[in-house]
Amino acid sequence: MRCPFCGNNDTQVKDSRPAEDNVAIRRRRFCPACGGRFTTYERVQLRDLVVVKSNGKREDFDRDKMARSIRIAMQKRPVEPERIEQMISGIVRRLESTGETDIPSKVIGEIVMEALSRIDNVAYVRFASVYKNFQDADDFDKFVSELRPGSLPE
Repeated sequence: MRCPFCGNNDTQVKDSRPAEDNVAIRRRRFCPACGGRFTTYERVQLRDLVVVKSNGKREDFDRDKMARSIRIAMQKRPVEPERIEQMISGIVRRLESTGETDIPSKVIGEIVMEALSRIDNVAYVRFASVYKNFQDADDFDKFVSELRPGSLPE
């Protein structure tokens, strides 16, 4: 593994342990060249996924990009980081188990919204506001009114 600090190709694993409910391995690494320490995660990848955007553009699925958008929606919400990681891993497993390698971005967005709706209503609305491209307060009002009372998607 290349050192992110100095670029040295010869780094050493100092500690390994299961992470994310045993679906990943967390490794602490050390670079003998610069003394830098960093963490890597190793996960099973069943297949290479390709996201098909609404404009037809194709790009490799990026777990970290999806995780960033979910974490932004979850900012300052009372949800444990482990629960967020479990949700992200569950979404990726669900995408990989579809049997398809090309997945429309709309499908990914719907799966993320479904998962968020089960964990936190505020994060669900935050994500939806970006995903559905809300333009003004009326868009929020209409969306939130569909959520009342107990009308979250199943």
